[in-house]
Amino acid sequence: MDPEESALRVRPGCRAPEPPRDLIARASNRHRSLSLEQYVDGILRGDCIILAQAITLVESSRAADRELAERIVEDCLPHSGNSIRVGITGVPGAGKSSVIEVLGTFLIAKHGQKVAVLAIDPSSQLSGGSILGDKTRMTSLASSEMAFIRPSPSRGSLGGVAQRTREAMLLCEAAGYRNILVETVGVGQSETAVHDMVDFFLLIMLAGAGDELQGMKRGVMELADIVVINKADGTNLAAAEKARAEAQNALHYLPGSPSGWTPRALTCSAQTGKGIPEIWKCVLEYIDLTKANGWFSLARRDQARNWMHEIIQQGLRQRFESHPAIRSRMEALEQEVLEGRTTSFRAARTLLEIYSDPNAAAR
Repeated sequence: MDPEESALRVRPGCRAPEPPRDLIARASNRHRSLSLEQYVDGILRGDCIILAQAITLVESSRAADRELAERIVEDCLPHSGNSIRVGITGVPGAGKSSVIEVLGTFLIAKHGQKVAVLAIDPSSQLSGGSILGDKTRMTSLASSEMAFIRPSPSRGSLGGVAQRTREAMLLCEAAGYRNILVETVGVGQSETAVHDMVDFFLLIMLAGAGDELQGMKRGVMELADIVVINKADGTNLAAAEKARAEAQNALHYLPGSPSGWTPRALTCSAQTGKGIPEIWKCVLEYIDLTKANGWFSLARRDQARNWMHEIIQQGLRQRFESHPAIRSRMEALEQEVLEGRTTSFRAARTLLEIYSDPNAAAR
């Protein structure tokens, strides 16, 4: 096996770090040597090497890769949907990755269930690659053959959410992963975007982190199905319990959830494992409730519809920006806006008119 292919293979335990962008480009032809049927069969067999390669295709911006990736997703779609999708966010330093690792290990050890972790990492402004993708993370969970860990770069998409996370999630489900944990960047509006693609949303907070830090999450508490105060151990135990009580009190003042679920606050320790079983028990209670009252299937349908609209918006923007007439006028109009010779509204209207009527460019 040559060095390039070796770098793209998944290490033991199905840990799937994001391959460097230059290796993706040079290995693209080799990946496409697999047929559509080979990709789909490999994914359905639970082959995490082929799964990782398929997700690389899904994340690729190359037209040929995208065409094949869409066909793979379409063929795997009937085999997806049989998982519990959990979004996990939290303030910086709250220990999201640590909680995910302990939770994933618990699900494998105690429930015998496969776990896929899709960790949305910040993107490098220079290469577009995942900044944290090369770091050794979740080493204990990654050592399990029943775990699949995939860091993906946000590449500037809404709120730091990887553009193709939904597709990656469906492929993981088709590969037999019944628990999908999606970790957000933890900044901006990534929480809202992830909330709209999962079944259950978990917010991790800290005790005594300071108002300026906790204030970042005041809005997202309205999205949370559970608030977990991490690092509830040692000398921090009392402070964590106090923070839990305060969070529980705050949740009472939020509007009721249309799902019929009453959000709650818990404590946990990623260091000792205390509280982790209670967190998953809470997740299962939510799933049982929402499946019984119909909210679960309704939310999944709404997510699929919203996904369709997002694809339309992305496609329209790509077509707009690649349109020859638009590309020929964009820079000049941007300069006019910068120099104050025209307004942003007029420049945008001009470009839209050119796009809808190419003859307008000559007028």
